[in-house]
Amino acid sequence: MQLLTFTVAGQAYAIESRRVVEVLPLVPARPIPHTPAYVRGIFPYRGRLVPLIDLSLRLADRPPDERLSTRVIVVEPAGRVPDCSQSVARLGLIAENVITIGSAEDADAALPALDLPDAAFLGRILRIAGHTVQLLDVDRLLPPELAAGLFPATTPSPT
Repeated sequence: MQLLTFTVAGQAYAIESRRVVEVLPLVPARPIPHTPAYVRGIFPYRGRLVPLIDLSLRLADRPPDERLSTRVIVVEPAGRVPDCSQSVARLGLIAENVITIGSAEDADAALPALDLPDAAFLGRILRIAGHTVQLLDVDRLLPPELAAGLFPATTPSPT
């Protein structure tokens, strides 16, 4: 499994590269009132509005260090995101520094994912090339009720 690694609050994390659509410079977002603080808002991406999640607030409960290396990783979550009216659900993730692409097969040590009900998105911890990274499950990054609101199910139009 190929991984895109990045840092959040000084710690290394990774997501499966097959989920990555594109890595962008930090983009402005329109806030969505009454959503959790880690929902930065929505931003236009290739003709559609995409939710933007601040990983520093989601993972470390603090704002990110916004620097020139701060990026938005556009991903395609699947599984726990409901069917949506758009052809493909997309989600933007703010990371402080996108590092590299690596392989989970190169891990020389691994710790299984902990069973944390409030953080089901935290996956295995791997030691790759001398660096410790934790996998993130983008399908579980949002609570189901929030995902349902951000990715509304297709409803038939009245006839």
